[in-house]
Amino acid sequence: MNLKQLEFAVALAEERHFTRAAERCHVVQSALSHQIARLEAELGATLFERLPRQVRITPAGEALLVQARQALAAVERARQDVAAAVGAIRGSLTVGLISSVPRLDIVELLAAFHARHPQVDIELRQDKSETLLAAVRERQLDFALIGVSRQVRLEGVDSRLLLSEELVAVLPAGHVLARRDRLSLHELMDLPLVDLPASSGARRQTDEAFAALGLPHRVRFETGNMQLLERFVRRGLAIGLVPDSIASTFAGLARVPVSDAPQRNVHAIWSPLPTPATREFLKVLEEALAE
Repeated sequence: MNLKQLEFAVALAEERHFTRAAERCHVVQSALSHQIARLEAELGATLFERLPRQVRITPAGEALLVQARQALAAVERARQDVAAAVGAIRGSLTVGLISSVPRLDIVELLAAFHARHPQVDIELRQDKSETLLAAVRERQLDFALIGVSRQVRLEGVDSRLLLSEELVAVLPAGHVLARRDRLSLHELMDLPLVDLPASSGARRQTDEAFAALGLPHRVRFETGNMQLLERFVRRGLAIGLVPDSIASTFAGLARVPVSDAPQRNVHAIWSPLPTPATREFLKVLEEALAE
């Protein structure tokens, strides 16, 4: 087994197609196929199921994939550490982000980092918190900003709590409940709601909060776009439940605390063995938080 075979295996697992994987690795398809076959013979296991139009990874392949990614990441980290030791920060920085992070401008953070380390290639990926957390654990991402409930344990990563806040109800200014000092989920259960997609962790928090009280609720509109959520509320189509820091940016809408709403914690997370680029980015983050 060698690193090139591991690189081919990772590419094939992600592309799920021999031709695309070969193009990604800049080799001819026959060479990639041959190396995959040699790897399977050496390990005594079928790593990929060959289908007419695609490739499907097997359980044995999934097991190898985890270790292959870690091995390739370790080699890349070694290269970057050597470069850093002689004063050069190179390589890449891959950052993950949820749809909305209050009080932190990720574009400004990346711009400040790029100004200091222009030789580092920066990539940004937006996704839900659970996916980002798994990606950092598996070293597919170097750093991420996620929002999770207080009950979630951030195992396998280093982290810093950036913000803890409760959700508030966002309503049109003329709504009958807009002048209330505080609401309860019971008062919202029969109202049409706009919320994040059902697959997201933040939405699951809301669903579980209603369920814990034995209350139904009606999510009529699902969106991960906060601007679209705001428009649904502004047009009187639904009530929103969002973190207060986000609600405060919705000019002209009423925001009312909800006594039994869930709390969201926003964390910065990164690998316990950060790359030199990640360590430098964490310095930029600390400076921004100190301002």
